[in-house]
Amino acid sequence: MRRFAFVVHPLRFDDFARKYPITRYLPPGLVEAAFKWVHPMVAGHVTGVRSSQTGEELEGWLIGLPLTPRLLLESPYPFVLQKLEQAGRLAESLGAEILGLGAFTKIAGDRGVTLAERLRIPVTTGNSYTTATAIEGAMAAAGRLGIAAESATIAVIGASGAIGRAACWQLAGQVGRLLLVARRPQPLQELAAQLREQGQSAVEAKTSLTEAVRQADIVIAVSAAKQEDIVNPADLRAGSVFCDVARPRTLSRQVKDQRPDVLVIDGGVIMVPGESPDMGLNFGFPPKMVEACMAETMILALDGRLEPYTLGPHILPERVREIHRLGARHGFRLAGFRRFERAISDGEVEQIRQLARS
Repeated sequence: MRRFAFVVHPLRFDDFARKYPITRYLPPGLVEAAFKWVHPMVAGHVTGVRSSQTGEELEGWLIGLPLTPRLLLESPYPFVLQKLEQAGRLAESLGAEILGLGAFTKIAGDRGVTLAERLRIPVTTGNSYTTATAIEGAMAAAGRLGIAAESATIAVIGASGAIGRAACWQLAGQVGRLLLVARRPQPLQELAAQLREQGQSAVEAKTSLTEAVRQADIVIAVSAAKQEDIVNPADLRAGSVFCDVARPRTLSRQVKDQRPDVLVIDGGVIMVPGESPDMGLNFGFPPKMVEACMAETMILALDGRLEPYTLGPHILPERVREIHRLGARHGFRLAGFRRFERAISDGEVEQIRQLARS
C-alpha cells in the first residue's frame, strides 16, 4: 500500500463551518484571527483508492491548515512556511511518502521549493496535472459545441502564473489564436515573445480582461486572484466555452441564469479509481471526485514516483504530458462536465449549443 498526504485550507469563510458548524454564528474576522494560531491537523483520512492498472491500494491523509487565502498571501512568508513545515512534519509522522499542496498553499512564497528542502518526503504542487486536465476538459467541451480548436481564439486568464504559462505552451500551435491575459504587461510580453520565437505567430498579450473575453471562443481561467467573480458574464461570447480552474472562481454562479448560451465547466475535477473510495472530507463534490492537484499527488504515490514532481514557478511541458499519461494508466479521468459542483447533462449541452446557434 502506498501512502500520501495533501494540505487543504478554507477558501472562504463558509468552509470553516464544514468542519466546525459553530463558526457560522461567529464574526468572520474573529474566526480568521483565532484559527491563525491553530496548528495543522488531520482533516480527513482517504481510503479505498486503487489503481486500475496495478491493483495497488492508496491510503492518504488530508492535513488541514486553517488559514484563509488572505492570510496565506499577505502574512510574512516565514510564518506561512512554518505552518506548512508543521503540516509536512505531521504528514511524515503519519507515514506519508509524498506531500501535495492544495489551493493557495502552492502559491504562497516560492511555490513549495523551500518547503521541499526542509522535509524528508518529496513535495508537489499538483500544477502539472491541473494544467493537463484543464486543457483536456476545455477542448472536450469545445468539441461538443462544434468549436474547431485549430481555428478558435483561446484566452488564458492568468497566463503569467505557473499553470497559465504551462497551458499557453501546451496550446500554442494547436489553436488559431492565443490571447495571454494578466494584469502586468511585462511578463505577458516576455511570454508572448518566447512563444513567437518558437514559430507561434498568432499570440497576443492582453491586460484588458474584458477585451480578451469578448474575443474568445474558449476561455481557460487559472488566475490566482484573491477576489471572486472577476469576469462579467455579459462579456462572454455566445456559444463559447468557459473553463474555470481558478479558486476562488473567476465567474459568478449568476452566469447560469444570465448566459444560457455559454458552456461553463469546472476545470480539474477528477474521478479517482477504486470501487468505493472515501475522501474523508466533504469537498462539495460527489464521492470519488477530487481536484486535479490532489489527484497528481495520488498518481505519483500509486506509481512510486516519490519525487518533487512540480515545484516553483515553472512547469515543464514534458511533465504535463507525462502526468496525464500516468493518470490515465492508473484509472484517473475527468469527471464529465460539471458546473459549480453539479453535473451537466448531455441535454443541457445540446440546449446550450442550440441557443448559441440561434
